[in-house]
Amino acid sequence: MPLSRRELLQAAPLAAVPLLESTASATQAPPAELNPVPFNGMIVRMAQPMNWETPLVGGTRGPLPLYVRNHFALPNLNPATYRLRVEGLVEQPLELTLADLQQLGQVERELTLECAGNGRVFLTPPVRGLQWGTGGVGTARWTGVPLGAVLDRAKVKPGATDVVLVGADRGPVTSDPPSPGPIHFDRGIPLTKARQDETLLVWGMGGEPLPARHGAPLRAIVGGWYGMASVKWLTKLVLIDKPYEGYWQTVDYAIWQRRGDLPELVPITAMQPKSVLTNLTDGAMVRAGTTVTVHGYAWAGELAVAKVELSVDGGKTWAQALLPGKPVPFRWVPWEAKWTIPASWKGRSVPVVSRCTDTRGNTQPDQRDPDRRTYMINHLIPVEVLVI
Repeated sequence: MPLSRRELLQAAPLAAVPLLESTASATQAPPAELNPVPFNGMIVRMAQPMNWETPLVGGTRGPLPLYVRNHFALPNLNPATYRLRVEGLVEQPLELTLADLQQLGQVERELTLECAGNGRVFLTPPVRGLQWGTGGVGTARWTGVPLGAVLDRAKVKPGATDVVLVGADRGPVTSDPPSPGPIHFDRGIPLTKARQDETLLVWGMGGEPLPARHGAPLRAIVGGWYGMASVKWLTKLVLIDKPYEGYWQTVDYAIWQRRGDLPELVPITAMQPKSVLTNLTDGAMVRAGTTVTVHGYAWAGELAVAKVELSVDGGKTWAQALLPGKPVPFRWVPWEAKWTIPASWKGRSVPVVSRCTDTRGNTQPDQRDPDRRTYMINHLIPVEVLVI
């Protein structure tokens, strides 16, 4: 018998589902100053390498810590000796210090990141990979420089189409298919995306220096795309003349796309519209004859959230939720909806679900698309609430 939604969440921290990633060698120990103890109720999805989920569910309305996603052990980079290399199809190869980067200008942007596997615990049958619940997502205020400013200084040559972001974290992937020995985590993005205002190289987070667990001294933030594109501990940018076909966007972090009856693997890119409940969980009890305020978050990647709707009958009918202010692209938005519970519903188990629609009319689907493999999980997942 398949596990219920509640059973899946309870089992997730200890789930014995094989992981695609393996840890790096022992030489890549976490920095000595980093305290690896979870804080603010962070949920440990994997101890080493460090993978922590944000406790999104539970009614918290204040600032939330950002989830932590690592593929290998944290590299120990010294900000004083740090250098970012820019090479490949450029007129002027560069080796930049943090001070050099900061002299190119400084911007602050509030951007949402979501792990491409967020919500994986709800897939049936169970699949390999980190068993994220709903909290592999979050928003932070990032301080850095537009990646485009760095590319302009390097003078990208005609014919260059993509830039490969290379992180310092490194190790072997031993699952099937294995990597060709130890590899760095890297990701290629098109130059058109690299030059957008939402694509940054950042050294600050929330008004403070970037923490080691989030990629210090420098990481990429690719606004609107799933988190795998926002490479941490960035050490190198390589300009190339064709789409990059590295491990992390062909073997992993890729989905099936069909051209008629010819499926092919393509890299994951933009986040899909999605909404979650934050103050109602499976098994929660609400009182008949009262009005409950339901809270949640919604986001739509490169687009803005157009509307959020709530259903208390498993998706048969929908009522529009309230959005504070005007939602903007690249950033999640809190929402709320009033639910007046009929007195006659006492004793019922009620499926409560929300859905998000973006400004292009894309709405969360009712059913899971298997061509997305274990990624881009945004289909509707009801919460079962008991009326007492």
